[in-house]
Amino acid sequence: MTTLTCFLALATSFAVSSATTIAEINGPRFLSPLKDQTVSNVSAIITARGPDGLWIRSIYPDRDERTSESLYVYGSKFGANLTVGDSIVIGGKILEYRSSKDYIYLTELSSPVLSKKVSSGNKVQPLVIGKDTRDPPNEQYSSLDGGDVFAVPNNVSQISVANPELQPKKYGLDFWESLSGELVTVKKPVALTKPNSYGDTWVAGSNWKVSGRNDRDGLTITDKDANPEAIIIGTPLDGTKNPTNTRMGDSVEEITGIVTYAFGYYRILPSTAIKVTKSQKPALPNPTKLESGGKCDGITVGAYNVENLAATSSHHGAIAEHIVKYMKSPDIIFMQEIQDDNGATNDAVVSANLTLSTLTAAISAAGGPNYTFADIDPVDDQDGGQPGGNIRVAYLYKPSLIRLYKPNPGGSLDANEVLDGPTLKYNPGRIDPTNEAWTASRKPLVAQWEVINKKSDSKKVDTFFTVNVHFGSKGGSSSIMGDARPPVNGGVADRLAQAQLTANFVKNILSKDKDAKVITAGDFNEFTFVEPLEQYVKISGLKDLDAVASIDKLERYTYLFDMNAQELDHMFVSNAVAKDGSPKYEHIHINTWPEYAAQVSDHDPSVARLDLCV
Repeated sequence: MTTLTCFLALATSFAVSSATTIAEINGPRFLSPLKDQTVSNVSAIITARGPDGLWIRSIYPDRDERTSESLYVYGSKFGANLTVGDSIVIGGKILEYRSSKDYIYLTELSSPVLSKKVSSGNKVQPLVIGKDTRDPPNEQYSSLDGGDVFAVPNNVSQISVANPELQPKKYGLDFWESLSGELVTVKKPVALTKPNSYGDTWVAGSNWKVSGRNDRDGLTITDKDANPEAIIIGTPLDGTKNPTNTRMGDSVEEITGIVTYAFGYYRILPSTAIKVTKSQKPALPNPTKLESGGKCDGITVGAYNVENLAATSSHHGAIAEHIVKYMKSPDIIFMQEIQDDNGATNDAVVSANLTLSTLTAAISAAGGPNYTFADIDPVDDQDGGQPGGNIRVAYLYKPSLIRLYKPNPGGSLDANEVLDGPTLKYNPGRIDPTNEAWTASRKPLVAQWEVINKKSDSKKVDTFFTVNVHFGSKGGSSSIMGDARPPVNGGVADRLAQAQLTANFVKNILSKDKDAKVITAGDFNEFTFVEPLEQYVKISGLKDLDAVASIDKLERYTYLFDMNAQELDHMFVSNAVAKDGSPKYEHIHINTWPEYAAQVSDHDPSVARLDLCV
């Protein structure tokens, strides 16, 4: 035998494995140890069929909890005469597949070859999550996150490169990977958020050990815990469609399906469409209990991201109803996502006077007060959001109770300053609008206000400062179940710079008067336990009003994304506000509770009642 012949024979022996178990194929890590190799003599039972292949379970399971005993067989034309319960011997090539470089690989057997069909009618029993398999871990996603899925910097490691050994008792991604391809049952599932347009719905078993369970039976993000115990219920295998009107907290009929990975997330493909059996009551929250006292010691402050509100928007009436009925017409409202007068038409129009006057007219028509508004037009196409929309922040306020103190509005590019007093150079005015931190992002609007109705006959003017913010978006983020670890938190560097600029402006106010009443509110697009807002609080010296008002950490949410109820909208106050009059604060879940079609904005509004007397 020649040297070349020996080499070819040796190469062939390495290329073809005689592995007979699926556990050996999957191995104890994310990537198969037999990747790109051809295997043969794999004995298995078919557990499910899909449009592009089928799933098989090993006849010879091992006792290693890290190694899945099931596998996806890719091939839409393979096994047309095979059915669930058939015992087969199969071979093929082991591949790792992903449709995007940002996703985790899925191990599959491709180019399948049927060696023989052994028998039919074998019983296929799903594994019950929480009984046969243990509960999913409920805090950490991956050993590569360093204990904090929100840590900065992001993307310091990738699962596809590190290929860590699975620890399914400790890490959520490891748990779901250890069940990849497996037929499972979720008993007593509860919907966690609204489904997407395809009906994909996040659930958790109500009999699992979960963290973050709020009063609506959703799961709320908390520090270092983004609820890896949740799982998406994806497209049904039988061609039916999941409902798209599921709501947070809905009870769902028992689900049986296949664990797989697609589109950046582990998911279960159910045998048939999910069915809601019971919904939470009441369907909508009660109105706030926080009503204006009509004087400086009982000022109500609202905050509401109204989602791309233009003059031509159809949701003015619904927003007005929320403000009047649910928010009880706060004395001043921090508004975000106010578009120009013709919305997403991309022309030279930047004024939002028609948009804001249309809204204030709708509020009056709904039985609310006659609000006045204040905003500053941005430079055309420089503040992000929908192209042409010229999104900005704005204030609505009751002129019978509150007015701008010595008004002197700044322009689009005028940088506001804190003068002795303290007072503002521009009232209202924007914070450092030409700073590159605000590229394609909304600029904060600072104002100083005077309360007209005093608590007493004091001649001292009751003034307070507000900073209305809408920090840069999370666009460009990676999946929390994706390859990058920790996951990419899109725009976090921009938000950090924005937080530092805004915090230093507030710090300047308080350096001139430590007893100044300062309120900052709006859509910060970040969580309080992530670096931008940690820095914001540290530099500014402000207090998180959620903490001041002792709101339960699990009820601090204004937004739904993926499996999580979360808080992107915050209110921070200075010490003088925090200690005076026991501040009250509420989040009104008027948009997170109902089904998608019934929500008016993607954010919930919030209301505070504060003592702003000097």
